[in-house]
Amino acid sequence: MKKFTILALLLALCFLSASPLLAQDQPVNPQPSPAAEELEKQKAEREKNAYRLLDQVIDEAQSLRLIENRVRIQINAADLLWDQNQGRARSLFATAAEGIAESGRAPVTNNNRRVGPNGENIGPIPPQNMRVYQMRQELVLTAARHDAALAYQLLAGTKPPASTQPVTADGRGPRPQINPEDNLEQVLLGRIAGLDPKLAAQNAEQMMDKGQFPTTLPQVLNQLYKQDPDAADKLAEKTVKKIQTANILTRTEIGVLVQGLLRAGPRPATSGKNETANVQNTQWPAVLGQSAYVDLLSTVVDAALKATPPTINNQRGGGPPNIRGGGVGPQPMTDAQIEQNNARRLLAGLQQSLPLVDQYLPTKAALLKQKLSEMGLTSSTTSLAQTFSGLQANATADSLLQAAATAPQQIQSRLYQQAAYKALEEGNTDRARQIANDHLSNNVRDTVMQRIDFRELAKMAEGARIDEIRQSVARLQTDNEKLDLLIQIAGDTQKSNPKLAVQVLEDARQIVNRRATSYQHFEQQLKVAHAFASVDPARSFEMMEPGISQLNELLQAASVLSGFEINMFRDGEMALQGGNGLTSTVNRYGQELAILARSDFERSDTLAGRFQFTEPRIMARLAIVQGLLDVRPVSPRAILGNFGENIVITP
Repeated sequence: MKKFTILALLLALCFLSASPLLAQDQPVNPQPSPAAEELEKQKAEREKNAYRLLDQVIDEAQSLRLIENRVRIQINAADLLWDQNQGRARSLFATAAEGIAESGRAPVTNNNRRVGPNGENIGPIPPQNMRVYQMRQELVLTAARHDAALAYQLLAGTKPPASTQPVTADGRGPRPQINPEDNLEQVLLGRIAGLDPKLAAQNAEQMMDKGQFPTTLPQVLNQLYKQDPDAADKLAEKTVKKIQTANILTRTEIGVLVQGLLRAGPRPATSGKNETANVQNTQWPAVLGQSAYVDLLSTVVDAALKATPPTINNQRGGGPPNIRGGGVGPQPMTDAQIEQNNARRLLAGLQQSLPLVDQYLPTKAALLKQKLSEMGLTSSTTSLAQTFSGLQANATADSLLQAAATAPQQIQSRLYQQAAYKALEEGNTDRARQIANDHLSNNVRDTVMQRIDFRELAKMAEGARIDEIRQSVARLQTDNEKLDLLIQIAGDTQKSNPKLAVQVLEDARQIVNRRATSYQHFEQQLKVAHAFASVDPARSFEMMEPGISQLNELLQAASVLSGFEINMFRDGEMALQGGNGLTSTVNRYGQELAILARSDFERSDTLAGRFQFTEPRIMARLAIVQGLLDVRPVSPRAILGNFGENIVITP
């Protein structure tokens, strides 16, 4: 349990890093300034180029053989077209749904089954089904950006047939499953909450009536309070009652929901019936009134108090080990083990709520503190968890140093490192250096010192000559270090001394100006090209052209080797969602071309056309369209598991 808490704290660290006056005497139809007119003209030109190129992408995508490739182009195109031509966008969404349904009807040949975190059977998800599931996510969540009802229609229209589950060894039937379908519906529920809160609330109620507890309910309640506070209050009360009538310890997903409902405390009292004061837009908003909050908090505390310390024999997978294939192998957890796991998780989650338990349930606070101590979750650890929670939003070098002084040894170094970086961010390099010297050691200290040195060198570069900068760069050990310093100097001197910025980037260019021998080398070339984009776009294009030529060679080789050494191509066609280094590098080139297209569309489009294979050419041009229209595509998500962890299911 202590290990679990330390992990939670480490994850928390990852997150560190006047009413307007009424215008008077305004003309009825004020004329825009020349600058505003020029910006509007540039925007109109970008959109014109974007939609023209998108038509070309859609036409070219019709020649693709893989259903998943055509579907992904159709989804992205529909997303990009929605504001310009909603009818055509809807047609593309519908066509994509038909392709997904067709893929879902294909025979399944892989019957490997996988076990979830509580021993539950998560069913067969072979590579083909995983691709179908990812396409459904992209389709449904992309449509949810624009039309909630359409998203639900697409969800229902592409739903795969239910799979039958085997009976468990004890003959009592299947364990509760982590159902990807339910998880997708829960994610969708949270996505549409802001678009159509009442529809989201209606669907949330239907899910609870079927015995499901969507973890995105806090977001639904948060949005519903803004539109209809009375309806939100009723849904909140119904949610708490549903949770109380369920067995919170046997339903792991309820633990995720209750932590989301309790984390922010009760909603602030409103002064009027239709006011929604202080309704937050955070991931964990305060959405329960005080009465409902206290009722739920009491229920959760009672459940958490049932936790007992884990024993050697009380571990996941209670069966004997599988030795060289001859043993029984890991067995599903028993009901008692699942309940204890969930009780311990609830107990750990209540650490940050201790002040609220003290305030609203004083008679249970002492019991809870005693149980936390019994489980090895001491008050100092609890206090530290609360401290980290407060640090996430407004961390300073001082606050990080104070937290580090009382932190467990396992995370002290990370906190001091963050404090040094924060001091550097605040412009105090001397203090950053002192923190590193006093509290850090070995490689960690060297890493921090290098960043400090880079900052000081970059600061001095404004008044330095190019020869002095080159001498500093020459003392560095690796190409990555040299590139990082040169690019930082170029960024710092770009406005005050653009000539020097170009000079140092030319030095960076010389470091990477050779045929790439690894994906890292491609990335180094792109970093320099990216830095050139803001000072001399022409040189960015010059740097990227040889890279595209080399990628063409690698893609040709990959197509020949496909099925032998690598499997990027299926039926002679490259999958757009490849999950490999070569596909990722093609995507990176598309991203950089999208940036350059804002200043030189024709040259960006021409360079994208240099890809000899249709698939990477489409990928690059689609990225350009997305960049011109400022639209980011929906990315496939990992399947959400219990208590928010990701269940990574690999083919």
